[in-house]
Parts: sequence; structure tokens; C-alpha cells
Amino acid sequence: MSKETVLKLLQESRGGYVSGEGISAQLGITRAAVWKAVRGLRRDGYDIESRKSQGYRLMDAPDRLSETAIRARLGTVKLVGRTLTCFERIDSTNAYLKRAASEGVIDGTVAVADEQTGGRGRRGRSFQSPAGKGIYLSALLRPPVEPNRLLPITGYVAVAMCNAVERVAGVRPRIKWANDLVLGGKKLCGILTELSMEGESGALQYVIVGIGLNVAQTRADFVGELESIATSLNLETGREISRAALAAAMIEELDALYQALLRHRLAPYLERYRADCLTIGQQVQLLWEDVHEKVLATGVDENLGLEVLRQNGTKDVIRTGEVSVRGLYGYVE
Repeated sequence: MSKETVLKLLQESRGGYVSGEGISAQLGITRAAVWKAVRGLRRDGYDIESRKSQGYRLMDAPDRLSETAIRARLGTVKLVGRTLTCFERIDSTNAYLKRAASEGVIDGTVAVADEQTGGRGRRGRSFQSPAGKGIYLSALLRPPVEPNRLLPITGYVAVAMCNAVERVAGVRPRIKWANDLVLGGKKLCGILTELSMEGESGALQYVIVGIGLNVAQTRADFVGELESIATSLNLETGREISRAALAAAMIEELDALYQALLRHRLAPYLERYRADCLTIGQQVQLLWEDVHEKVLATGVDENLGLEVLRQNGTKDVIRTGEVSVRGLYGYVE
């Protein structure tokens, strides 16, 4: 933990010097341990200047999704993120946590990857996860609740991710029903939730929430159909956003959401979802296997089902499937 705590102190100095003696006293470690931590940070790519009688100063930091970088920015969490595993490259963070679940990993375990070779979206679609560009993060939760209480969880995760983006990047995305984060009319983030239940009793074993958030992609990084439908935070803000800082905020917001779920205090998330959902009030097209039907989206119910008004005047609630919203993702019909 010395590397993380030393890095946090250097970051908090905002470019100023921190003496080795001061670090040693604040953290309760030896001067040798301080030097070992600084040496380790330098190996990780951090540019740390040292001057006799002045101490250490952080000059530059790599945009890495390492445990050191994330924990240096991570505040106190109750459950989500206490166990954190980071990968440079993996098939997918959801798949990793599925494998780990059978080995009994604890509630709140988080996996983060710099690159995924087998990232997946909803309905089995592939999710492009190039190295050094996005944040690919999954959390495994074991809430002692009935599975039907988790019906709106993916939408509430979308709210949590909007909170995290707003905190770090200064812009708040909107939500396209059911759970896509949208910025500048294009997709910024996708969320995939997977549940496992016991066969005989139907009891919940775990839920894994997977999030893929575009951060540093340029327009050239989006190829094929993504060219017209996807965007990144750097593109939309014109600034470089720290992936480590954003990953830490994502974990903190997931932890806050999980505490709200466990304490039955989700009303603020429902209110925020309704405010953030850009689908409400729009003429949309329902996309079924062989039917495309135009309806008016009038609201969302307490389980985040989409309330719609059909052209024949009847009302309905849509809980599965997809919708196209005029002006988003290339849909202009």
C-alpha cells in the first residue's frame, strides 16, 4: 500500500515538494520504505523529481489503469472496490468475475482492464475495447435481496456513471433508455448486467455489472458503424480526462449505489433517472425481431420500464427490447 499512499501525498501537493521525512512521519513508515515506494512509482512510469533538502515532486503521471493509480485517487468505500484487480489485457472483466465468482470472491470485488479482447455488449454484440482509450470495469455484488428487486439496477448504474463523469469531466451525460450514456448525441458508455441464480431455489448468487466508458478515443479510433454513433469524453470536452481519476469516481459511485440498494433508499436514483433520460417525451421506434413500431415515450415506471403511448391510443410499458430515438445513433427516420 506504500506506493498508493505516497502517490496520493505527491498528488495532493499539486506540484510542490514533499519531504521524505514528512512522508515518513505522515504514513508511519521508514525513510527506506519511502524511497522504495518512489522507486516503484518511477518504474511504473511516474516522473518524480527529487532534490536534496526539498524532497520529492511529481512532475508527470502516466494515464494508467493500475491499482496504484486508482487507489491513490479512491476515497473511502464500504464494499465496492475494497478488492480491486487491474489487468493490462484480458478477455473481459465480466468474464473474469464470472470465473472468480465460482472461487468465492467477496462481495464488492472490482475488476478493471486497460484492454479487452472479448468485450461484449447487450444481445451478444461485441464491444470495442482498445488499449489506453477507455475504462472497462466490472463489479461483482452479492446483495441479500430477491432477484426481482434488481430489475432497475442497470438503469441506476447508468445514473451512477453519469454522476462519476460529471464529477471528473464537468459534463453530465444523458441516458438513452434503458442504459446507454449519451453525450453530444452519440454513445459514450455501455452497461451490461448479468445475474446468476441458484437452479432449484431461484435464489440470487451474484450480479455482475460491467461498464465500458469511452475516454481517450479520437474520431479515427471509431471504425465501421461506430464512426457515426460513438464518442469519447476527450472528443466532447476537448480536454484530456484522467482515466484513473474517473475509474476511482466510478467505483465510489457504484459503492454509494450499492449502499442505497442495501438500505432500500433508491428513490433519489429513480428521480435522477427520470431527469436524465432523454428518451422521455420523444417519438421513438420500438425494435422487435420482425416489427418496428413508432410510439410516444411518456415516462418510466418504478422499475424503469418505458411507458409508451401507441398510435391507436393504448398505453403500455416496455421492459425488454430496444428503441431508436430520432437524432441519436444515426436514426433520422
